[in-house]
Amino acid sequence: MKIDNEGRLAGKKVVLVGAGQTDGDTIGNGRAMAILFARQGAEVFCVDNRLESAQQTVELIQSEGGKAIAFKADITQPADCQALIEEGHKTLGCIDILVNNVGIGAKDRKVAALEELVWDQIFDANLKGLWMVSKHALPVMKEQKGGVILNISSIASRLYHGGTAYEVTKAGVNKLTESIAAGYAQYGIRCNAILPGLMDTPMAIEGTANATGMDTASVRERRNKMVPLGRHQGSGWDTAYAALFLVSDEAKFITGILMPVDGGMSVKPS
Repeated sequence: MKIDNEGRLAGKKVVLVGAGQTDGDTIGNGRAMAILFARQGAEVFCVDNRLESAQQTVELIQSEGGKAIAFKADITQPADCQALIEEGHKTLGCIDILVNNVGIGAKDRKVAALEELVWDQIFDANLKGLWMVSKHALPVMKEQKGGVILNISSIASRLYHGGTAYEVTKAGVNKLTESIAAGYAQYGIRCNAILPGLMDTPMAIEGTANATGMDTASVRERRNKMVPLGRHQGSGWDTAYAALFLVSDEAKFITGILMPVDGGMSVKPS
């Protein structure tokens, strides 16, 4: 697609954490957001703990004529959280938009079966890391007298799915989103969250297949049947288009919302 230099994010500088993705047949939330934002005129600082995956996202953007830079960081490391914001600010000149798109759930279990090490790993990535990145970005945005933070949570923060640590950390992301929105509105900073439901992304499909031993077609079929709207999962593009609205100036009077993008999962009868 063609880059629109007068698009909805024209001239905006974006730091997108989690811009790479797991290998798979479809596109992940982070890569879809990075590509869509660039198509709408933004320059994207693509952060991932796997530099080669972030670079693949950058190459896709550049192949369309967009602007993007790859950067390696592991947000479970406090020094990396600080470094990615410092380098993003230095490279871009400002940070108009920060997207926190990180979520892991490997080896998560029901409460009694969950191991302490797994609990700590999921908390460090899903909640502590998001807090640390935001902590370093907020002074930059405060100095700029404005900015937008978008957190990618999950509908699992509201609905039971059997992964205790994942559910609890994503509920924490929701509350942290509201806390940032309330505490920094006076500085012109907005903060919202998207709660994706069952999405056909590599992390969800290939990840589930690898964890369960099921083939990907069976995983897709089972997940599709659970979605009220059309009996079909969403995609990374559904997350990306919702994100585009929330980070754009079209949403300049919206802060502190938790937006489900879930095909009706959160409102279906029990």
